[in-house]
Amino acid sequence: MTDGCSSLKGREGTCPEIQQLARIQTDSVVTMLRELYPDLHFEIVAMSTTGDKILDTALSKIGEKSLFTKELENALEKNELFPRVGPNFSVDHLQASDRPPHELNNLFAHYYLLIFRVDLVVHSLKDLPTSLPPGFTIGAVCKRENPLDAVVFHPKNCGKTLSLLPEKSVIGTSSLRRAAQLKKKFPQLQFRDIRGNLNTRLKKLDEKEDFSAIILAAAGLKRMGWENRIGQLLDPEDCLYAVGQGALAVEVRAKDQEILNMVSALHDADTVLCCIAERAFMKRLLYLTGAVYSLDGSDSLKETMQTSVNYPNQNEDGPNDDVQHVGITAKNVPSQAQEAAENLGVELANLLLSKGAKHILSVARQLNDTR
Repeated sequence: MTDGCSSLKGREGTCPEIQQLARIQTDSVVTMLRELYPDLHFEIVAMSTTGDKILDTALSKIGEKSLFTKELENALEKNELFPRVGPNFSVDHLQASDRPPHELNNLFAHYYLLIFRVDLVVHSLKDLPTSLPPGFTIGAVCKRENPLDAVVFHPKNCGKTLSLLPEKSVIGTSSLRRAAQLKKKFPQLQFRDIRGNLNTRLKKLDEKEDFSAIILAAAGLKRMGWENRIGQLLDPEDCLYAVGQGALAVEVRAKDQEILNMVSALHDADTVLCCIAERAFMKRLLYLTGAVYSLDGSDSLKETMQTSVNYPNQNEDGPNDDVQHVGITAKNVPSQAQEAAENLGVELANLLLSKGAKHILSVARQLNDTR
């Protein structure tokens, strides 16, 4: 970032079907940064990713989470410039200047550098892998919204719950995690893939008879202003939410101390520690959530662990400030607290592995590969 100018990237897409939720999430981060740094200028650059464009394949078949982040990280790594002119500025302004041509060219190029360099990328934390590519880090984890999964019902089923739906009712979800857990709890229901952004999935639900209900993240519905569509919140006993669900992450260049210092003010300490524990669990187990389920929900393991973490309110200075914990650099959260959270996640994963989780996961992956 130079001379108080920066660019922010959010995965809201430039294709005709713009992802409104990603724009809302990016705007919320920009709003917080502008309140903290009123003298800085933040420009949002829209971009879609490969994962956003693959809408005819189940998420479990797409595989790598990097398909949702690679293009954004490429722009961040290259310090990419974007050929757009900002507010109150045009080529005419330069042409009207008394400066010599070579100075005008330098000024024009410098203006682009200041305004359209990509310094930050906003993600849903659940979309980010636990090991980021070299040179990148999560510089901020914002305060978490409700992390629970929510059920949105077809208008004809308004007022019902999953347990009250007729046998063989079809539930739409793009998540193997949700389907595996809910098959165990509601074996009388059927589960089918549904892809697309929130707008698209709700349209498929409302305008057709293919689905009796769909499962979505409560946080996304709230951010969109659609809380009134939530017919049922799923208790973690019924469906454990995804790692990092409900939290927004700001990805930056790992060695860009100026940007790291700036975005670290967005960290919510409680959210950081919870998400470090969850991501450490997933990294060790190479799977999702705090339990292990077979694809059909017939086999499962679930355990609970807790730890007490006390940390001071003041910032902690020291040589470990820039140590990453499962991809997160939390400069204003004491390293001892982060280490305790990471160890908790690893210990829980090890407990499940000791009880046979590896076999369940191996069978689940084989079944997924043959679907």
